[in-house]
Amino acid sequence: MIQTFSSTIRRREMDAVLTCMVDEKIGPGELNARLIQNIKENFQCAGSVALRSPSIALHYALKAMNVSKDDAVMISALAPAWQIHALEDFGYTALVLDVQEETGLVNSDIVSEGMKNGGRVLLLHETMGILPDMDNLLALNIPIIEDISQSVGAVYRPDNVSSVGEDLDASAQVPASDSAENLKKAGSFGVFTIMGMEENDIVTAGGGAVLMAPKRRDWTVLKEYADAIPRTDLLPDINSALGFVQLKEFRRNEEVRKEIFAMYQRSLMAGKNKTFIRSSDDGSAAWGFPVVLSGNCMDARKYAERKEIEVKSAFEDSVIALRPEDFGMTCKKAKSLFMRCVLFPMYPRLSKNQILKISKVLGTLP
Repeated sequence: MIQTFSSTIRRREMDAVLTCMVDEKIGPGELNARLIQNIKENFQCAGSVALRSPSIALHYALKAMNVSKDDAVMISALAPAWQIHALEDFGYTALVLDVQEETGLVNSDIVSEGMKNGGRVLLLHETMGILPDMDNLLALNIPIIEDISQSVGAVYRPDNVSSVGEDLDASAQVPASDSAENLKKAGSFGVFTIMGMEENDIVTAGGGAVLMAPKRRDWTVLKEYADAIPRTDLLPDINSALGFVQLKEFRRNEEVRKEIFAMYQRSLMAGKNKTFIRSSDDGSAAWGFPVVLSGNCMDARKYAERKEIEVKSAFEDSVIALRPEDFGMTCKKAKSLFMRCVLFPMYPRLSKNQILKISKVLGTLP
């Protein structure tokens, strides 16, 4: 059976972790600092701190932003369920928003309506590696915390989306006419940015998260908290070692994922199902391959299983999956996507034969 998820851990990653164990340096220390330096160089952020979980990262982001407990924090109904758990544990009100059916993302109209209902902060999960229209979101002048756990490597430029089913050229290059100002990376838009490094995130450290401050003025505030963070909240070196090598290998892994995505998308176009609207060039990250089914989800799963391919619900760990009764009526599009969207295996460790096998199934999927 070809599993839906498989962490991309090669010999280099294993060697880094084993070296850490042999040196008996497994708590937060030198490798945590090296990971932070790597993050600053890769994301060109003013500062960052590596922590044990995304929820801890969110806790410090909200503290640094001085968000009042009376202020509602807006989240997508398709965001991971840890977000609503964490907000409620911290004493905040989570205002759950519906999504666009074509992208699985919130947009400026949805967020604007949420602001009318009391939303004061947006925790933006860039679902499936796709970036929303950031210009329109930023025009709302609402504080944003970006969650780039699935969108690391994505690049934003205005009007950079294509239609559903359009072929994605994984080798497409950024047009020479695009200025650096128009090519902003995921993680550079919010007041703070959370990059989860959990098991199935696009960059994994076996657990943990990095909290970044893109701008110096925001890092100045966050640093006051970062300097006082207890060691029990900091990412251990054993995880930092894995995360550090994963970041170094990210470009190579992402190129492979995009090649697989392009092949899958061409095959999917031969059938009656579709995937989300996403960038027609390198703008979107290749976190996974979601299929929005036109037919029955159970039929599709059974069909894939007969071919020895495991298929999972794309949003089985989402907010709407956790509480469909609470948000099903106000988030109808998100609930529909939760019921109809599945994930197919898509990771660099797949063999050519496995990729071809999955591609054939995508083209004949009921």
